[in-house]
Amino acid sequence: MRLILFGPPAVGKGTQAGFITQRYGIPQISTGDMLRAAIDKGLPLGLQAKKYMDSGGLVPDEVIIGLVKARVEQPDCEGGFLLDGFPRTIPQALAMEKAGIDVDVVVELWLDESELVKRTSGRRVHLSSGRTYNVIFNPPKTAGKDDITGEDLVQRVDDQPETARKRLEVYRLHASALTEHYLDWAASADPRAPKYVRIAGAGPIQEVRDRLFDVLGPARPQRQAQSARLA
Repeated sequence: MRLILFGPPAVGKGTQAGFITQRYGIPQISTGDMLRAAIDKGLPLGLQAKKYMDSGGLVPDEVIIGLVKARVEQPDCEGGFLLDGFPRTIPQALAMEKAGIDVDVVVELWLDESELVKRTSGRRVHLSSGRTYNVIFNPPKTAGKDDITGEDLVQRVDDQPETARKRLEVYRLHASALTEHYLDWAASADPRAPKYVRIAGAGPIQEVRDRLFDVLGPARPQRQAQSARLA
């Protein structure tokens, strides 16, 4: 199973990606992880990307696509893969298609803006460990304190309501175009077109997981997953 998973900040994408990769035995691939790995290994594309990053510039799409293509050709992707939050723009989506990086399904997780802002603004972080809590959905045992160390939790600037709304505005600018692109492609007669599904991120985590599994279907033997396509 080869799929793209995208959605706005705080929709629960990371949690659901974990469920998907565990059930279907496929790796989760993010551009950030790929860039760090390519740089650490001294790969040519990694070194090329590092030049842009060191100068404060954006890594060009052609470099990112090259990294994605190389990654999905690795042995652990024979049974499929999950692209986490990529592509983000229409040019990236078109470049993926041109490079022959096919997917079976595109999944968009969505949630009302008011709920997204509430989730984001309720997030608290223990900075030294990275442990994350939410005052509404996953509160610490003692308000404002990390469960393990007892140290203070903080609210990051990115999680404050006004900043959260701005991040959502940026997301929607690109997401609406991607949604239209994949919906149009799915409705076409192109045999390469992936299925497009939109899943509500509201409700308990397990309910969202079950909605995803209902759409994606049962786990399949690894040897069959490489050639299988979603109906």
